[in-house]
Amino acid sequence: MTTAPLRRWPNPALPDWDGSIAAALEQQVELSRRVTKRDDFATPLRTVAGFDVGFEDDHAAGDSMIVRAAAVLLDADTLEVLDRRVARVPASLPYAPDLLGFLGLPALFEVLGQLPQRPDLAFVDGHGIAHPRRFGIAAHFGVAADLPSIGVSNEVLVGTAAALHEIRGAHTPLRDHGEQIGWLLRSQVGGLPLVVSPGHRVSMTAAAQMVMRYVDGDRLPLPTRLADSLASRAGPP
Repeated sequence: MTTAPLRRWPNPALPDWDGSIAAALEQQVELSRRVTKRDDFATPLRTVAGFDVGFEDDHAAGDSMIVRAAAVLLDADTLEVLDRRVARVPASLPYAPDLLGFLGLPALFEVLGQLPQRPDLAFVDGHGIAHPRRFGIAAHFGVAADLPSIGVSNEVLVGTAAALHEIRGAHTPLRDHGEQIGWLLRSQVGGLPLVVSPGHRVSMTAAAQMVMRYVDGDRLPLPTRLADSLASRAGPP
């Protein structure tokens, strides 16, 4: 990974970032200390939302790449889709899987602002604290927006876990150097496990419970599945 300085983008949540990858890595460590790993979201939930970040150009395109953030707002009980939005923002740095927060945050802030209301809980396609510096995109977005959030990913960035039972809802701790950083969760019989971790203002226990609450027969929970579908399209929502 290059450490050359990159074009800065302004963000009030990260006023001291100079646009370099080296500084981004340092900020992840510093900002991870702001993550709250206890439940601090509305009960009962009224609304939930799925967020996903996609890319309209090849990763190798660098600054010409367009970051496409999608948000789908749902009624927490009926699962009625209340709103869906897309924001397109030029990328600020090359693609890197452990720096998706810096890459996606401008577009995520843009699409969050387009929603008619802030969700009580955000499901983010990506990692929460199950990240080398405990600050994946779900944690980054949650801390910067002060939004309760959960990370839901298809792949392990860091950590190991015991063998996972095949039954639906089975979950086992994902640990890194003895610290639990998330769960491997079997959301569907026969399906590959999800990596679920708190982003911000959500406990470890609730992260797995909330994801399973919104798994409706598909492997992915409904909020992130809808957001992923919207982020993957090339045209308007």
